[in-house]
Amino acid sequence: MMRTVELPLWLLVLVLGFAAISFSSHFLFPSVRWFFRGRMERALARLNKRLDRPIEPFKLMARQDMIVRLVHDPAVSQAVADHARETGVPESVAFQEARTYAREIVPGFSALVYFGFATRAARWLSKAFYRVRVGRVNAALVQIDRQATVIFIMNHRSNMDYVLVTWLVADRSALSYAVGEWARVWPLSRLIRAMGAYFIRRGSRNTLYRRVLARYVQMATAEGATQAVFPEGGLSLDGRVGAARMGLLNYIVTGFDPAGRNVVFVPVAIAYDRVLEDRLLVEAGTSGERRFRARPRSILAFIGRILWRMVRRRFAGFGMAAVAFGAPLSLRDYLAGTPGATTESLGARLMADVAHSLPVLPVPLVAAALVAGPVPRAALEGAIAGLVTRLEAAGALLHLPADALARGLRVLEARGIVREGPKGLEAAPDKAGLLAFYAAGVLQRLEIGESNYSATQQT
Repeated sequence: MMRTVELPLWLLVLVLGFAAISFSSHFLFPSVRWFFRGRMERALARLNKRLDRPIEPFKLMARQDMIVRLVHDPAVSQAVADHARETGVPESVAFQEARTYAREIVPGFSALVYFGFATRAARWLSKAFYRVRVGRVNAALVQIDRQATVIFIMNHRSNMDYVLVTWLVADRSALSYAVGEWARVWPLSRLIRAMGAYFIRRGSRNTLYRRVLARYVQMATAEGATQAVFPEGGLSLDGRVGAARMGLLNYIVTGFDPAGRNVVFVPVAIAYDRVLEDRLLVEAGTSGERRFRARPRSILAFIGRILWRMVRRRFAGFGMAAVAFGAPLSLRDYLAGTPGATTESLGARLMADVAHSLPVLPVPLVAAALVAGPVPRAALEGAIAGLVTRLEAAGALLHLPADALARGLRVLEARGIVREGPKGLEAAPDKAGLLAFYAAGVLQRLEIGESNYSATQQT
């Protein structure tokens, strides 16, 4: 037993290496994981105390566990069986296809990434680019049942919407966004998953995929996950609040159990003095193709110019950005009090609420005064005053500083959208689309009117 055994050096190193790995996996790593898990749980407990709506256990579930739970859900199992029968493939093949879709959809939320990085970065970007204003936070928001699932229904003006709203509701809860295929690019996809967003294929005709996605949305809603949804399905191409597409809303409504957890929709309206993608959106609206042909070189050049101006402290920002929260709408109450209610009627009601809450800012206001035709510079102040009077009578939310006319006109002239013509201020020949894009939200708000909006609420 005490004899000396000679071993080659390489074998000794190999034995010691295996011993070290075994010791680490059985003793060291579990202890380290236990230590950091304990610290993370305590930090999460402190975080939940300051949030209006604590982070749901569903969102904190390990991603792999959530995938397993989703693919073995009875509704997904039935979808797999139906798909196999309809296509003639073995159920094992259909099951693997469903698993692939689940892995694509399911996020991997990290509270550290969301609250330690994402919300701080969102705050910095928002304030670096815009003077942010928050208006009309409905008092009913604070009275929402803490057990209810809150879903923010928003108009989609810019990709800055994600950044802006993430920061503004950071003291309330962690949002789960539905993001399109544009975000499925490594390493951006990993960051977005860590922020709790789930990926969707917009316009997919694959029945199995749609049923897996529907079941995930229904599970997240039933478990109380706070979500942010853009029912329009894409960025507005004309500057107006568009009609709702029924996809995600239909999943939520069809999976809703009135006897279970309630769902409360919160309308959120977003407006900008400058939409970063405005030229691309107007071009897409003109061509009729929702394909934004932005050249990487142009994007990098734009970012470089902004950064260079920031470094030289000559970047004044892109004007104002404003967010307004409308009155919450309980799905349980809506279905009970609206005979013959459909997903379509619910979507129309929610988007009307969003449009009614839309803030009015200086640049869109001046654009609305000029979009109909030339206006003499001396008469512009009177035209603006007339619009303001009409908007106030309609109950619109106005974020207009004392020099709103000067600010709005200065931006439009500096960008070459408005020029001095023979009959007064007018849209530049090749910029009429941009002027109409910014004026559209204000004109839509005037079209709604208080009487029409009240009638919409009752339908």
